[in-house]
Amino acid sequence: MSQNNSSLRKKIGIYLVLSAIALLMLFPLLWLIGTSFKSPAEDIFTFPPQIFPAQPTFENFLTVWNTEPFGLYLYNSAIVAGATVTLNLLFCSLAAYPLARLDFKGREFIFALVLATIMIPFQIVMIPLYILAVNLGLRNSYLGIILPNLASAFGIFLLRQALKGVPLELEEAARIDGCSELGIWWNIMIPAIRPALFTLAIFVFIGSWSDFLWPLIILDDPDYYTLPIAVANLAGSFSLDWRLVAAGSVISIAPVLLLFLFLQRYIVPTDVGSGVKG
Repeated sequence: MSQNNSSLRKKIGIYLVLSAIALLMLFPLLWLIGTSFKSPAEDIFTFPPQIFPAQPTFENFLTVWNTEPFGLYLYNSAIVAGATVTLNLLFCSLAAYPLARLDFKGREFIFALVLATIMIPFQIVMIPLYILAVNLGLRNSYLGIILPNLASAFGIFLLRQALKGVPLELEEAARIDGCSELGIWWNIMIPAIRPALFTLAIFVFIGSWSDFLWPLIILDDPDYYTLPIAVANLAGSFSLDWRLVAAGSVISIAPVLLLFLFLQRYIVPTDVGSGVKG
């Protein structure tokens, strides 16, 4: 009995510590959301901080939405993020498949070179990428924004590790049935690594949706601005009214939170070997 009580107290202590850490991590987000609903009469810099507004109002959101074309910025971000996720998953999975499943000379060396690119800061390749995009006529275009994120070393690494976990028997059975390498990739490998694909999709979407530096460099036409640039412009448009900046930030991060809540249930391991007898 005493042992059960000790185990229960230990679990309660762990849950309390984890809850405190979670609350600490969520506090900036809660403060941001609370600030976006506060009226001009409320002080947003009181101490201790007041998370919940005394007089909640949607006026900040309406002011931001009506003053700036946030609908257009939201559309641009959705187009860029959606295309980036789709192309990144396609190219990363195509590159990861031969590195994981095909046996050819120099495979490990090529994979090491791919991983080595992770250590290269974006600031080093930023200028060559800009010159390339300008020469290709991609300035002020959706494709110009997507260009640096068509594929990533992290995505190739993640999908390669997932592909290596697929049982060899599934691949051999597909070859016996006359399936081509492209058919094996599409019909066997892609369904088998679905959790890894959803995980990569979330990372790529968040990175593309919140990217500020590259769109700022490649764009000077407001018709192609994405939400991070729009939120940064709010500070100058409203003389640094933090309530309006917070409202714009909430509009910007809401789709990311909704996407994560929708996709997180798919980030579970799949028993790809359940149909293999051995």
